[in-house]
Parts: sequence; C-alpha cells; structure tokens
Amino acid sequence: MIARFTSLSPALQAALMMLLAMLMFTVMGICIRLSSAFVPVLEIVFFRNALALLILAPLLIRSGVASIRMNRPKLFFGRAAINFIGMLSSFTAVTLIPLADMTALTFISPIFVTIGAALFLGEVIRIRRMAAIAVGFIGALIILRPGLVDVSTGAMLALVSALTIAIASLIVKKMTETESASAIVFWMVMMQAPIALVPALFIWQWPTAEAWIYLWGMALSGTAAHVLLTRAIGMVEITSLQPLEFAKLPFAVVLAWMVFGEWPDIWIWLGGAIIFASTAYITRREALAKRGSPPQDVEIRAPL
Repeated sequence: MIARFTSLSPALQAALMMLLAMLMFTVMGICIRLSSAFVPVLEIVFFRNALALLILAPLLIRSGVASIRMNRPKLFFGRAAINFIGMLSSFTAVTLIPLADMTALTFISPIFVTIGAALFLGEVIRIRRMAAIAVGFIGALIILRPGLVDVSTGAMLALVSALTIAIASLIVKKMTETESASAIVFWMVMMQAPIALVPALFIWQWPTAEAWIYLWGMALSGTAAHVLLTRAIGMVEITSLQPLEFAKLPFAVVLAWMVFGEWPDIWIWLGGAIIFASTAYITRREALAKRGSPPQDVEIRAPL
C-alpha cells in the first residue's frame, strides 16, 4: 500500500494527506467531546499539551537541543498565552455546541488573519479582498442568525477561538523569521501545559480508563493531523490544498451524527460554505500577490 501511495503524483499525495489531516482534526474534536464527560475542559487542555510532549519527545531527541533554541523568547510566551486562550475557548465550545457548528464558525479564522496582517503588519488590503471579508462575515451571521435565535455561549467561544487562532498565526508569522519549526511547536506545548495545569489542579479529577482512551485519541489524532498538514503543504502550494479544508464540515457532520446523533440545519451548510468560499478567495489573491502579479485593484494600505 505504501509503494502504491508513493507511486502517485506529488499533487495527489498531498491532496490525500490533506484530506486525512482534516479527518484527524475532526476525530480530535470527537475525542475532546467524549473526554469532557469524565474530566474538566482545563484538564483536557493540559493533557492535549502534556501528551503531545511525550509524542514529540523522540523526534526532539533525534534532532537535538539546538533545534529548539529560542531567539526571541517574548514571542514564544506571547504565542503560548494567546494560543492557550484559543485552545480553552475551542475545547469548551466543542462541549457546548454541535461539532458541525463549531467547524463552520472556525472557517472565519483566515479572515481575522487578513485583517490583523493589515492592521499590525502593514500588509495591503485591496478592494476585492475587502469584499471577500465582508462576505465571510455575512456567512457567520447566517450561522449565528442574531435577533432570530439566541447566540449561544458556545458560538461566541467558537468566534473567540477563531480570533485567537488568527492572532497566534500572526505571531508565528513573525517567529518564522528567526525561529525553527521544531522550536515553535515544542515550546508551544511546553509552555501551555503548565499554564493549563495550575488552574486545573483546583478542579482536578483523575481520568478513568475510558477517559484515557479518549485523551490519547485526542493527542494522537491532533499530532497526526499537524504532521500530515505540514507534509502536504511542503509538497505543493497551499492554495491548491486550501479548498480541501472544507472537507472538515462533512467529516464533522458524519462523525457527529454517528457518535452523538447530531445533524446540522441548512443554515450551517450555507453559512459555512459562504465563509469558506470567501477565505479561499482571499488565500488565492494573497498567493497571486506573493508571486509578483498582484491584482489590479484599488490599493488601500492600513496603518502600521
């Protein structure tokens, strides 16, 4: 089977790995929801990072201590703090709202990244991308339907998670200028584990045997998803893979229906598709600009 896989074209290999990564991310969400029946969410966040350290340890031993050296520690601490808030928000949201709702709302994160890059990194936003951002927010409103239905705490936490993921992504963008990928991944989980452990100790509940299955499933699926995603992006341009991220929504729908009996309404599909289409368009326009062929739009430069 491995030989058959390696005989495929790089583009097809990357696409298959991307789809598998989206499936693994969805499995992680299922495991988070299942483990929340046994331990508090803060503990789940702690174990997500602590178990990831155990999984990454052999790779770090092989690459050596030099590979995880920090050149700008403040960025590491800032990223860990922001990412912890995002992880706590998303893990809590998964326990409060249907998995499909959570998945659809997190599609808005790239829109926040684009806005943040313009506001804080001085990047250019052009008219067409501004229109795509507006369309993305319309998609979020279709899912939330404020004024027609109550906006739940879980939905608000999902949006907080999308925002913090965007902020963390912008920090990582700065970190990649001076830091190695191994250092960025290692210190994230290394710092987030004690951040989560301290408050978790006040509400600690020892996991049962069944809870350990879900916790390890969460850690393994999450780690596998990141590895697959990284390898896929390394093989082809990310813009060719980005449309496959929408596979998370049908994966979430099918698995949540099988495990929890959840089925989303038409507004989740419609809003999720609109948000995703807008983020896919933004990603494509940014890729064209980086290739030196920016679109001929009216240019608006945000303040630094």
